[in-house]
Amino acid sequence: MRDSVRDGVWLAELAPVDDPDAVPQAVLTAIGARETVLHGAGAEGMRAVVDGHDPLDRLVEHCARRRMLIVLDNCEHVVDAAARLAERLLARCPGLTVLATSREPLGVPGELVRPVEPLPEPVALRLFADRGAAARPGFRVEDDPEACAEICRRLDGLPLAIELAAARLRMLSPRQIADRLDDRFRLLTSGSRTVLPRQQTLRAVVDWSWDLLDADERDVLAGLSVFAGGCDLAAAEAVCGPVALEAVGSLVDKSLVVAAPSADGTMRYRLLETVAEYAAERLAEAGRRTEAERAHLTYYRELARTTDPLLRGPRQRAAIARIQLEYENLRTALRHAVAARDEQEALCLVLSLVWFWQMRDQRIEARTWCREVMTLGPDPFTEPVRRAEPVWERCTENPPPYTGELLNEARRGLHLAHMACMDTELDAWQSPEALAKLRTVAKVYSPGMPQTCRAPGMVWFFAVMLTGGAERMRTIVDANVRTCRETPGFEWELAGALQWRANLLANRSAWAGDAARDADEALALYRRLGDDWGTAEALSARGEARERKGAYQEAALDYRAAVEHAERLGARAQTAVLSARLGSVLMESGELEEGERLLREVVASQENTHSEAMPAARLFLACWLGLTGRTGEAREQLRLLREEFRVSNFVVFDAVILCQEALLDALDGREEEALGRVRTAIRHAEDPLAEAVTPQLPSIALTAGAMALARAGSGARAADAARALAAADALLPTGHILSGMEQRARTMAEERIREALDERAYRAAYAEGGGLSLVEATALL
Repeated sequence: MRDSVRDGVWLAELAPVDDPDAVPQAVLTAIGARETVLHGAGAEGMRAVVDGHDPLDRLVEHCARRRMLIVLDNCEHVVDAAARLAERLLARCPGLTVLATSREPLGVPGELVRPVEPLPEPVALRLFADRGAAARPGFRVEDDPEACAEICRRLDGLPLAIELAAARLRMLSPRQIADRLDDRFRLLTSGSRTVLPRQQTLRAVVDWSWDLLDADERDVLAGLSVFAGGCDLAAAEAVCGPVALEAVGSLVDKSLVVAAPSADGTMRYRLLETVAEYAAERLAEAGRRTEAERAHLTYYRELARTTDPLLRGPRQRAAIARIQLEYENLRTALRHAVAARDEQEALCLVLSLVWFWQMRDQRIEARTWCREVMTLGPDPFTEPVRRAEPVWERCTENPPPYTGELLNEARRGLHLAHMACMDTELDAWQSPEALAKLRTVAKVYSPGMPQTCRAPGMVWFFAVMLTGGAERMRTIVDANVRTCRETPGFEWELAGALQWRANLLANRSAWAGDAARDADEALALYRRLGDDWGTAEALSARGEARERKGAYQEAALDYRAAVEHAERLGARAQTAVLSARLGSVLMESGELEEGERLLREVVASQENTHSEAMPAARLFLACWLGLTGRTGEAREQLRLLREEFRVSNFVVFDAVILCQEALLDALDGREEEALGRVRTAIRHAEDPLAEAVTPQLPSIALTAGAMALARAGSGARAADAARALAAADALLPTGHILSGMEQRARTMAEERIREALDERAYRAAYAEGGGLSLVEATALL
């Protein structure tokens, strides 16, 4: 600025000034208005040596006709005196500019506040590299960039903290430093001996700021340490009390609290990690940690409990964003509840988050928290069986404590929510104890009970399916639809029950018309409720019904519309599942290139995730690759599928994969391997669940077997192949329409058989096969 201030730039260092009354004389001395600097002089001594004049008057006289810049450095401990000085000078000296550095604004008229933000990562890394090389010659950030970046990030880009960390490189590696930052105040203690004492260790730096706070500011700063990911003002007041409003504002001014607007337009407040660790220590020293954690738990339990209903209506997107914004605080509240072994608070929190976890496909997270909370109370699904009573209200409709049947149902809901995540740990659910528990769950409820019409109670349906009760599925969904129709206020539950029934009915072509009607009604309900998630699911159910009828272009329209709703919510997992289904029907409708591209995109986007979309996408893609001669790539897709999802533990899915593998074996001339897989798949198809979910499975398996037999090398085997193919056709469920891929596989099998048999022999064998039972047809293999 030297060109714009002809009378110079002057630095007044206020850090050594202990007495606020000595500030004017310190500035007067700094700008050269006196020739003698009296180090360490007190206020009275300073006044005595200025010719009997007030130092502030002398300053005004000196600066009034000059154009100059005065830098008042380190004002925070004498901020009131610095403010009075700046205000008087600026009012009387028109050519003067003051640049003040402080932990908080001076608060004088005309002040422009320029916050000094923490260093951005590239600059912080450059500083760490520079100071690190000075401490340890030859040090380079590039030798361990991940650890160096972690150090700079966890030290919040604070230059002094980074310099102190770099000094430790004389004895520790970057990874060792990063791993010890949870104890940063003991670690970062080797600063320069020539700087002020408060700048020689990290603790001294924060101690300096803490000592400048009043009692309310200290209490609030300590209380804010229980938050994770920041908080809004309402949360701060709930935990820290009514003084939070004034104190938070003051702490923001003092740069101890960072304030920034959130996506919803409200201000959020957070502590830098270093400040948070220090404040947490002070909170514990004051004996207030338990009290603050309890207040935090209560506030966020209520936030989750009251936001959960909004996930089912027109405010759905805002509710998702609210939970997502506060998610780290919700997890922290759960940790507090588990640590305190407070079952009721933990139950309320988990059950309030179940639907959010479902919508965001956070099954690993749900499983983890369910496991933690299950240790806090008894298992409600133990013998002897205690049958559930109807519970019409949601368990989270009111805050805890819970008693009686409501408490029993809350515990059951927790265990059912855990069961809903079983596909993330299939091995664990194959044990005798787990299977016994599933059988107990199946006995506890009756069809049409209100709690089974919504999550997590609806998971009971799967326990019934998985324990041999597949024949009851239609009865259960019909009863749930009936209960929802007859119960006032169950409109959302009715939409869900209709959508569930549509999904079930869509598995059979003969029921596809009923499925479409249910999906249409569910769609109308969800649209009236303004529920994007439900609208996407209803459109998907209708798409499945249309797909089963062979109306692939109409199904594609439904899936595209469903994807739009899912994308609007940011539901990536739901979008991926819908995109996989869309890719499949696009290929069925002849849009082969786009369909394959979409399936490959889903596979690529879901790698390294436990996603419902991945199995479907890999299966569709593997089938198409095999039928178009790319058997090697198809096998790789199936290998990855088994490896990633351990699906051999799930009979239905394993049978489908076995059919795919058998088809590839047949195409590659591995007849015996193919026939072995087909026989195993047919045994799996006898499972009641397989019969309910994939009733066409025996036909698919026999078609793959017929293709393998046709290449087995003799006319007799080719005739058996024709018989097997006829049995496959005859055993198709009533009204079943072959998909394009199923038809393509059948055509390839028939062509191979006809290559080995003349027309007469083919017709004769085919006619014989049409009357075979599944057992008889399997015997041919």
